[in-house]
Amino acid sequence: MTSMPLTNAMTIDVEDYFQVSALAPYIPRDQWDHRECRVEGNVERILLLLDERQTKATFFTLGWIAERYPHLVRRIVDGGHELASHGYGHERASDLDKAGFSADIERAKKLLEDISGQEVKGYRAPSFSIGEGNLWAFDCLERAGYRYSSSIYPIRHDHYGMPDAPRFAHPVRSGLLELPVTTARFFDRNWPASGGGYFRLLPYALSRWLLRQVNEVDRQPAIFFFHPWEIDAGQPRIPGISLKTRFRHYVNLRHTEGRLRRLTADFRWGRMDEVFLADRPPPSAVGA
Repeated sequence: MTSMPLTNAMTIDVEDYFQVSALAPYIPRDQWDHRECRVEGNVERILLLLDERQTKATFFTLGWIAERYPHLVRRIVDGGHELASHGYGHERASDLDKAGFSADIERAKKLLEDISGQEVKGYRAPSFSIGEGNLWAFDCLERAGYRYSSSIYPIRHDHYGMPDAPRFAHPVRSGLLELPVTTARFFDRNWPASGGGYFRLLPYALSRWLLRQVNEVDRQPAIFFFHPWEIDAGQPRIPGISLKTRFRHYVNLRHTEGRLRRLTADFRWGRMDEVFLADRPPPSAVGA
């Protein structure tokens, strides 16, 4: 007897090309308002793709973007998708102290909720920047009223990663779950299986196989992520960046949308809150 396929979580980190952490040394924050914004058109393309596939997703959205494009936030919510927080200004959690981090996540949550009229339950740290050195961030998230975080990538990477962290959903505080982005386990090591630059670099068949291993062998739902700028081959090229950064940022942009269409056809997808919180009552209801 064949078991029912699992529903995985599709997630989009809503930020523009000039806000990527790897480009921060080349694009000062005070230039953001003077850059060509392309996030609006790219998110619209994503919403159309998801509508065609009858797929719901979670949009981890920067407060900076929501403040400037409130109608885009409402489009996301009106489409039946989950709105979640990516912080306000795409500052890495590891670059902030406790007061600065708390201010950022509280500001973003209030802004997103005021615009959407919906509770914001989830948070994803820019560049997966919660790790062994700042686990206090979970205390801040719980106090701010978040119910889950998706901020740890349990791999080795030169910019982020916590390779010894649990690979799947686990409580980190009494009222807070951590939902790590998906890895596959081979040769005593975790391998990326959940999107971003790896999805653009690797052959699609390999990405599909890795996700199937997680669903069929681990019997766990996967969490996939990508950014709106990753479907935008026409975005401006940033001069002076290193060859490594140039390759990582621009590789296979023209192929991403087609691969996403295949991905949404090959697996079942849903929102983070519906995949992971459906059977968990809010903290206030526990023991009531």
